[in-house]
Amino acid sequence: MTRDHSFVTVRNTIAVLFRHSVVRYLIIGGMSFLIDIGLLALFYQVFGWQLWLATGSAFLLTFVFNYSLQRAFSFGSDAGHGRTLLRYLVLLGANTLATIGIVWVVDLSAFGWSVGKIAATIITTGWNYFIFRYWVFAGASTTERS
Repeated sequence: MTRDHSFVTVRNTIAVLFRHSVVRYLIIGGMSFLIDIGLLALFYQVFGWQLWLATGSAFLLTFVFNYSLQRAFSFGSDAGHGRTLLRYLVLLGANTLATIGIVWVVDLSAFGWSVGKIAATIITTGWNYFIFRYWVFAGASTTERS
């Protein structure tokens, strides 16, 4: 196998993976998580905010990044912003409350807030993919590559 052939094989494998909305969703979600947990640590540990306020604020501030890229990159939706934004905000509200609750409960244990944030992210990631795909960004014009 030549070096050029190996490069083409890797490039083709990446292209195949990116055809699947779940892969794109997880990439954007991972980047959103890094922004979110970074802001949470900044607000809580550096600025000394209450944990519930730091958790909720970081989560909400990640909204624009996540909404925009999930809509365009992950799901290729060109459904109207009014409908998708309203649905996204409903889900965002539910996820914010779930995240605050999970982080708070886990912080009461020996695991601490950071493990709570990771747990909340894993839990919400599972249901969010399906809700994004079939409700928030769904529509006749949604690009369904997978």
